[in-house]
Amino acid sequence: MFSTALISIVLAYGLLLAAACGFQSRLVYFPLVGRNETLTPAALHLPFEEVQIATADGETLHGWFVPTPETRGTVLLFHGNAGNITHRVSWLPMFRQLRLDALLFDYRGYGASTGTPTEAGTYADAEAAWHHLTESRKIPAERIVLLGESLGGAIAAHLAARQTPGALVLHSAFTSVPDLAGEIYPFLPVRLLARFQYDTLAAVSAVRCPVLVVHSRDDDIVPFSHGQRLFDAAPEPKAFIELTGSHNSGFLFMRAAWVRAFDGFLRRHVAASSNPRSMPARASPSGPATASPG
Repeated sequence: MFSTALISIVLAYGLLLAAACGFQSRLVYFPLVGRNETLTPAALHLPFEEVQIATADGETLHGWFVPTPETRGTVLLFHGNAGNITHRVSWLPMFRQLRLDALLFDYRGYGASTGTPTEAGTYADAEAAWHHLTESRKIPAERIVLLGESLGGAIAAHLAARQTPGALVLHSAFTSVPDLAGEIYPFLPVRLLARFQYDTLAAVSAVRCPVLVVHSRDDDIVPFSHGQRLFDAAPEPKAFIELTGSHNSGFLFMRAAWVRAFDGFLRRHVAASSNPRSMPARASPSGPATASPG
């Protein structure tokens, strides 16, 4: 009787391990298309340019370039693992308030971008978006702010460790996939099973630009301790904004004081742009929009 129960437990655990190995991509990437799949910046009455970005390995990334009057620089947004850029239009009013042009793009396999997401692929996507700004648009590197939310924080940090942007902003980011998975699934040997690393901690310790870490003590997906460890690992100059609210509600633009803190960080570390911008922008009339980054 005891041996039969033990065999059942071992078999069940083995099946769980097999599932953890086989479905890791589905646990990491959620390129969902939800009710906002047709939402664009035009819904907020903002001009924008639809862009197609070619990657070094042959994929085509879809994105939007959204200008703002009297820009001080450009923010390159790396969204989280769920949804696509149509779920991130709510970032745009804050970027406009901060006088930042914005490039929002989807990783391969997300939204209207081609391909299938992989860790190496998302890093290649980040490089392609960076070269789009620095080479195609001739935007100086020191005027570009990399902003990554959650999984996007790992991708942004990886890029910042290899380029020299004006600043790096990590919003609700984790230290690494194995670290986070080990806390979520303490009963599994996740460090042995992990096929994804997304080692934000290692990347942020290697950057050569100012770093802003933004995290909530109430984050129910990525513990606050991850934000603290990333801040401790980041070189100077650096700053920390402590939010309130859950992972999917504690967003930077929700409180004026947080936006002012972000603005102060930009004033200290990102020089205002003096280069004229030339790009065809368009917007179409539409009603008010609501969207929540995830």
